[in-house]
Amino acid sequence: MYSNRFFNIIVPVVSVLLGLLAGAIIMLAFGYNPILGYQALWNGSFGDLYFFGETIRQVTPYILTGLSVAFAFRTGLFNIGAEGQVIVGWLAAVTVGLTIEAPMIIHLPLAVIAAAIAGAIWGFVPGLLKAKLGVHEVIITIMMNYIALFTTNAIVRNVLTDQKDSTEKVPESASFMSNWLMEATDYSRLHYGILVALFAAFIMWFLLEKTTAGYELRSVGYNRHASNYAGMNVDKNIILSMVIAGAFAGLAGAMEGLGTFGYISVQSGFTNIGFDGIAVALLGGNTALGVVLAALLFGVLKIGALNMPTVAGVPTELVEIVIALIIFFVASSYMIRWVLLRLKKEGK
Repeated sequence: MYSNRFFNIIVPVVSVLLGLLAGAIIMLAFGYNPILGYQALWNGSFGDLYFFGETIRQVTPYILTGLSVAFAFRTGLFNIGAEGQVIVGWLAAVTVGLTIEAPMIIHLPLAVIAAAIAGAIWGFVPGLLKAKLGVHEVIITIMMNYIALFTTNAIVRNVLTDQKDSTEKVPESASFMSNWLMEATDYSRLHYGILVALFAAFIMWFLLEKTTAGYELRSVGYNRHASNYAGMNVDKNIILSMVIAGAFAGLAGAMEGLGTFGYISVQSGFTNIGFDGIAVALLGGNTALGVVLAALLFGVLKIGALNMPTVAGVPTELVEIVIALIIFFVASSYMIRWVLLRLKKEGK
């Protein structure tokens, strides 16, 4: 019999392959050459140093929002609010960057910590309501996304600026931007934030797999009633889980505010970084390493898609279809498991 570890590895791989195959069939159906399309996709991600830098830059916030959603999943919660947590983290990071003067060794960590705290607070509210009143976290986190979007827009226009649509850029002392990284990648927007994202992935792995607190969080996710019977504080662990998940997403906002853009502007809609994090977490099997690999794939798809219309004539919307198909196959993992088990039985 196949082990769970085997399925955790093979199901995402098969899902990606099936998604790419289905995407190729759709391209053929609409008269596009899938070989040229995927070749343009690859070249648009790794074809030169600039595209490589942009791909890694795109991967950075995906890792963090993927960790946010995955952490909540591992503890029995569904964090749909990563998008709002990204936005408030972005706002907090830029606010600290613009309003405080300090050396980089103090200023940058302070801005990053502010982003994590803002995201944590945005996760604390649904966690508290879930723990104390039994309100489903999906409903609250969805509502919190809209509160974050419109509140942030109001603060940008009326507090951080004088009725302008974007703030000034944060000073170098609060920036992840690196001249040598930009020069090394033909002036892409690659920045040091990727190191923070990878470190956060290590923190999630260590916390969940190697600590008593992580064991309790996972236990509550598996069975609240059994955990309560064993003497664990279920309410505290629910709140703590959402706080940590929110902190991860808040850090993703810091990557955008202190790295990619260096400022915050009025958003006409959601950034979708948080929503894409749901797909990243699902594809990554809710594990730290899986999230990093899934984020890399999504970064490749998102950045590479920009090259497809000009080189292969394939509309970028087809890449969104491929992503949706990959998630569909991941969600239908039980079908893949069933087929694999059938093949194993027939092979005997």
